[in-house]
Formats: sequence, C-alpha cells, structure tokens
Amino acid sequence: MGVAGVRAAPYRIEAEQCVIRCYEPADAPALVEAVTRSLDHLLPWMPWAAHEPQTVDQRVAFIRACRADFDADVNYTYGIFDRDESRVLGGTGLHPRGGPGSLEIGYWVRSDSLRQGIATEVSAVLTRVAFEICGVERVDIQIDPENERSTGVPLKLGFVHEATLRRRLDSKKEGGPRRDSLLFTMVREELPASACMRFAYVAFDAAGVLIGP
Repeated sequence: MGVAGVRAAPYRIEAEQCVIRCYEPADAPALVEAVTRSLDHLLPWMPWAAHEPQTVDQRVAFIRACRADFDADVNYTYGIFDRDESRVLGGTGLHPRGGPGSLEIGYWVRSDSLRQGIATEVSAVLTRVAFEICGVERVDIQIDPENERSTGVPLKLGFVHEATLRRRLDSKKEGGPRRDSLLFTMVREELPASACMRFAYVAFDAAGVLIGP
C-alpha cells in the first residue's frame, strides 16, 4: 500500500525542543490531559475539539486507528512530546491530502506551551522530513484565515501563500458552513534556502534504526 510518490515516514523524530513520534496506546492518558486542558484554545480552530473531552478508552481506540494507518503508510499522525516524553505538547502529522508526491502538515499545541516556538520547530522539521526522507515534491500547510498566530508559522519558514481556497475546511460546528483556507506551499527546490534548514533533527524507523537526515 502507501501513497503515490511518497516514501515511508519515520516513526520517531528527535528535535531540539521536542520528540515527534507515532502514538502508542500508553500515551492515551497524557493525550487526554493535554487536550482537556487546552479545550478553550482548540475549540475555535479544531472541529474535532467539539467532541472533547474523550475518555482514555476512546483515545486508545483513536491511537490504534492512527497506528494502523501509520503502519500501512497511508497517513502519518504524530504526537509532540517534551524531550523526556513525560508530557504531550500537541499533535501533528504528515497527511496525503494534496495528491501524489505531496504531504500536508497539520499541527496543534497545548495552551500552556504556546509562544515557545514549538509549532515552528515541528513544521520546519516535518518539512525537512517530507522532502529528505519521504521524497515528496511539495509540502502544504492549510490554515484558517482567522488564525493569525498559525499563519505566521509557514511564512517565517519560507512557504509561499499560493491561494485562499473557499469552503475547504470542515465547519467549526456540526451543520455549520465550511471555512475558507489559506494554502501555503513549499516545493522541493525551495528547501535548501529556507529557514527550515536551521532546525536540526534525527529520525528513526519502526525498528529504531537511524534513517536521517
């Protein structure tokens, strides 16, 4: 299986501030804690937050589904953890939403870890991973136009604002109107000169073998 034009993503990525890795069922309590404490922050931007808080059992089911997709190389959902992996700092992923040879980065950060550069570091590192390990030709980031804080992340990393896509994002509430999306894109030849290269990482496969950069 897998996504056309995309090589398998690493299971674990170590960056300066955080560890980005595939979720494990044992992470469920920490994920519940991070989301529950951040609901006021998440509700305006993340439609899934309307279905929170969830139980640990529900989060275990979510993590198992994410892991199944990860193992099948069809969608790569990651948790963001602090360096000792004692806390969930947020969630991210490399998602095949833009067609063959491309991946889209999504992310959220818990409310008490905002303004620490985590979203920027995670986005930069995953951009490098997408190009250097997954071999894609394009990386996308889509952001709600009203989310000014998140809009700054791709711009500072060197992404290009290509378009405002009308009614592309899910509604904030069930039955409500779909939201517009700002589409930011970087293509392979733009990576070497981008600010993403300032962010170091090491990446490992499912067996813990070093695979990059």
